[in-house]
Amino acid sequence: MKRIFGVFGDPISHSVSPTMHNAVFSALGMDCIYHAFNVKSEQLEKAILGANAMGFGGLNLTVPLKERALKLDCIKPDPLAGSIGAINTVVFEKAGEITGYNTDGLGAKKALLDAAVEIKGSKIVVVGAGGASRAIIFQLAADGADITVINRTEEKAIELARDISGAALQGKIKGSGLLGLKDLLKEADVLINTTTLGMHPNTENSIATAEELHPELTVFDIVYNPLETKLLKEAKSIGAKTVSGSLVLVYQGAEAFRLWTGIEPPVEIMKKAVLEALEA
Repeated sequence: MKRIFGVFGDPISHSVSPTMHNAVFSALGMDCIYHAFNVKSEQLEKAILGANAMGFGGLNLTVPLKERALKLDCIKPDPLAGSIGAINTVVFEKAGEITGYNTDGLGAKKALLDAAVEIKGSKIVVVGAGGASRAIIFQLAADGADITVINRTEEKAIELARDISGAALQGKIKGSGLLGLKDLLKEADVLINTTTLGMHPNTENSIATAEELHPELTVFDIVYNPLETKLLKEAKSIGAKTVSGSLVLVYQGAEAFRLWTGIEPPVEIMKKAVLEALEA
């Protein structure tokens, strides 16, 4: 019988995770299939328990469910997910337990390293204070970056910075409001957008314009649909280095696949599937 995997989110129609994972299952000859499911936050626990009861192989969680999952009694978070404060990967263990992991931070780290971006000692501005933001900030601060997280609600950014700063990290973290973005970018090495601003279908939105960026900046947008967001177009127009969110999707997905199956994922197949789907 075909084994089912899936991603839960709300909205979820933009996801290309099914294309990516199904390409891997096909290439490896695995009798598995991956689907996207629209799940409301208040129904998350029932949906996860239902998936477990039906024998699902594993799950990914996306906006707005990552932080909510950490509060559920049915999931036991691994130490990293607990420290981050968000879960994006769910593993159904043979013993019946449900374990929550977070692979977003590792995905972002590998995407930056792919683009030859130095993390240690870099000044990084992260926009957004949701589940993906928490994971990315934790990982990059652990690797020695100094991070300013900014958010429309300044108190949420400050709270996030305070929460994560309690861990043993090499880099420093502070929180600020959106009004400080322009001045922060003048001194920044890397800008990371972790919000949904610019995501399909609202593709003309951007957190910053070309006038606010500078050529020495690396601009990283974790939005992957469209493949080149308005923010990345603005950055390219002034000669700044850009990093696509499609790489985060690939690398976090590869780690999730490894957790579910114990098999080393064919990353190049995943990259090809994602790029073809987004270009189409």
